[in-house]
Amino acid sequence: MNIDTNEFMWAQKYRPRTVDDCILPNKTKKQIKDMIAKGEITHLLFTGGPGMGKTTLAYCIANELGSDVMYVNAALEASIDLMRTKVMSFASTVSLSDSGPKIIIMDEADGIRFDAQNGLKAFLEQFSSNCRFIFTANLRHKLIEPIQSRCTHVDFRIESEDKKTLMALFYKRILAILDNEGVKYDQKAVAKLIDRNFPDFRRTLNELQRYGESGEIDTGILINRSTDDIARLVSHVKEKNFKEIRKWIGENEDIEASTLFRQLYNLSETNMKKASIPQLIHILAEYQYKAAFVVDQQINTAACMLEIMANCEWE
Repeated sequence: MNIDTNEFMWAQKYRPRTVDDCILPNKTKKQIKDMIAKGEITHLLFTGGPGMGKTTLAYCIANELGSDVMYVNAALEASIDLMRTKVMSFASTVSLSDSGPKIIIMDEADGIRFDAQNGLKAFLEQFSSNCRFIFTANLRHKLIEPIQSRCTHVDFRIESEDKKTLMALFYKRILAILDNEGVKYDQKAVAKLIDRNFPDFRRTLNELQRYGESGEIDTGILINRSTDDIARLVSHVKEKNFKEIRKWIGENEDIEASTLFRQLYNLSETNMKKASIPQLIHILAEYQYKAAFVVDQQINTAACMLEIMANCEWE
């Protein structure tokens, strides 16, 4: 297990440095390792949910190839001007390394504006002799087809037959991290947390670090969000009590947006008037998509509750 002693956040401190260290399905790992064995990679597109290791794998590839790397948070930085300056400058200069091609990691690429994507597609061919792009995205369809067609697609979706194996590997690694950090733990509580967040590895580590600040992780700390707790939020929405809605959101900011939206979806079958369920689904789908890009998740969740409050009727 690789440890960066200069890092405070566990997700960075224990970040894998090699492809072998990454927790991935065997077929995905083999696909990448076969490329590295040849000392060459194509342009790559990694898609899948947050916290699954897409960016980490990109860095591992660059590390094993000995490549110079430029990282771009595409959702925040990508624009036509960036393509013409920062990216073009890096891609066109001589590499400082004698090993693999230079690598540009375009993180959260599904946040790149379409005009910038059109400008970017030409670079994929123009600098293909000495530079490779690795795109990461939650939503593949948000990238234009010309970019997709120029990349080898690696889907981080975990099939049901791989889930148990990967959870077991992650559980073993988590226990090693907790032992190294000197945190006492209840194994059942840790397993429950992993199961609750899987396959978001980053979120699991962040929660464990927060819970572990007390020096111990037990079932009393890792309380699962019960249906009753979500029902309290539903009650506030029914009453159109926005003050209590905001208070609930603030007190429960550690709940992943996708988890909250899923539980609201599940409750709708027995708690909402049938005619309103399609509208609820439409609203939840819209705000779940927005959750991948917003800066302040509390505001996004509050806006979602306002729309539900205005457009849906409960039993």
